[in-house]
Amino acid sequence: MPDARSDLPLRSTPLRLHLNENTAGCSPAVIDALRTIDRDAVAVYPDYRAITAECERWLGVSEGRVQLVNGLDEGLHAVAQAARNRSPAPGDAVIVEPAFEMYELCAEAAGLRVVRIRPQPSFAFPLAPLLAAVSDRTRLIYLTDPNNPTGLAIPPGAVERIAEDAPHAIVLVDEAYADFSGRTFIGPALDRHRNLIVGRTFAKAHGLAGLRAGALVAHPESLDAIRRVLPPFSINVCAVVALDAALRDRAYLEWFVAQSAASRALVYDIAQRLGLQYWPSEGNFVLVRVGPQASEIVRELASQGILVRDRSTQPGCEGCLRITAGVVEHTRAALTALESALSTVRRS
Repeated sequence: MPDARSDLPLRSTPLRLHLNENTAGCSPAVIDALRTIDRDAVAVYPDYRAITAECERWLGVSEGRVQLVNGLDEGLHAVAQAARNRSPAPGDAVIVEPAFEMYELCAEAAGLRVVRIRPQPSFAFPLAPLLAAVSDRTRLIYLTDPNNPTGLAIPPGAVERIAEDAPHAIVLVDEAYADFSGRTFIGPALDRHRNLIVGRTFAKAHGLAGLRAGALVAHPESLDAIRRVLPPFSINVCAVVALDAALRDRAYLEWFVAQSAASRALVYDIAQRLGLQYWPSEGNFVLVRVGPQASEIVRELASQGILVRDRSTQPGCEGCLRITAGVVEHTRAALTALESALSTVRRS
């Protein structure tokens, strides 16, 4: 990847560091590929066979173990509906907090009752409380690795233990940030535990958030129930073409992942210098505790054209904000503004 990529100019304001998007944009190869779409391609329903096979190769799984979805959000909805359909009796969805807001919305839309596992000290993974919450009503368990918003990993063996203890429920592991962590539950566990499904997105590291491309990965038998509740042709031709180009440009992905790692280190450095609590993250973001004036600091940053996420209302995240860690120059600009905002708010 050319060195010039590390000198990308700042985007016009606002600088979006609140939704964990790719702050460099997608690979240039994606734009080149989109320009090849002609009138005939737009006029017909897409054929997903080639791009599904490409995703299977990318994820290292055999045929039939990938179901493409219109953004991972569609996958979350489909899994919740499939979980509800496992039994005519009412059921529960277990959510480990703090968590991505879509889990609760998808569960409730499918008619599942939400059971929340409260945060443990230092956001330690709550294996024992989670297992204690599993009952014959449990239909779905949402897990995230690494977690959003903390960026922390699920400890080894925990997912397998949960899948074993809840064979009657779907265990969904959301791996939206796996490209940054370098870790995945895709592998032999999917054959051993037919109730285990892994969710992936190409919105983050690949920069395709605006085109909506995601995937569910599981044993083919496990995906059958998901496919029955998904609409046909939900992924548009632009997303199909873009995803193919993005997967082929591995150098761009590796460059952005490296930028994110360097940006996280910058956030850690300033947090240590300013005496702020933070959590070492395996995602493209960092959770930082700035204190009871977190919301004011977020507003002050927004007034300077820099958007970060106020997480202070989430369980266990009191006084916290989340900063997307992408292009290094963007991160440097955000941290300079953060230090200024902290000073301004504390003086007021």
